[in-house]
Amino acid sequence: MKKSVGAQTLLFPTPVLMVGSYDHAGTPNLMNAAWGGICCSDPPCVTVSLRKARYSYANIEARKAFTIGIASENTMAEADYVGIVSGRDGDKFAACGLTPVSSTLVDAPYAAEFPVVLECRLLHTIEIGIHTQFIGEIIDVKADVDVFGDDGTLDIMKIKPLVYDVSRKGYHAVGPLLGKAFSVGKGLKK
Repeated sequence: MKKSVGAQTLLFPTPVLMVGSYDHAGTPNLMNAAWGGICCSDPPCVTVSLRKARYSYANIEARKAFTIGIASENTMAEADYVGIVSGRDGDKFAACGLTPVSSTLVDAPYAAEFPVVLECRLLHTIEIGIHTQFIGEIIDVKADVDVFGDDGTLDIMKIKPLVYDVSRKGYHAVGPLLGKAFSVGKGLKK
């Protein structure tokens, strides 16, 4: 039997996305966002939803670009900090000891310390209730060389991404491989 908990923003897990943008003065800024994910494969796109009151909101609108850094177990404290402090109040990169890197492809920065970064050009903006969904076309993905597996693809166990539990407001790690996608279910076919 299932118990109703009403209409809530409960999806398990949600990603911990580090959204990079430049403000009006060209100062690099980061924010932590959990409302986001891949939304199209051709062209490759990612979405992130922000409230208009967020400092990053106007930055993304003005520059028509943003980056998405993947927070890892090693950057958990920094990821949390940029989610609880506003860029209006100071330089989050400096406060966290993060290294700002200017994308050469889009008008947005990223932190060198995040193992994987998506560089995005703003493609669409959709108003949805109290949030605005920014859809960015992924122009490039950059990854640290030590997060690739022997097969040349990115390895989730080396990236060690954080995931967010919206119900209990906690960060979690990714666990071991349980089965191969597009394979493990084949045994159920009749």
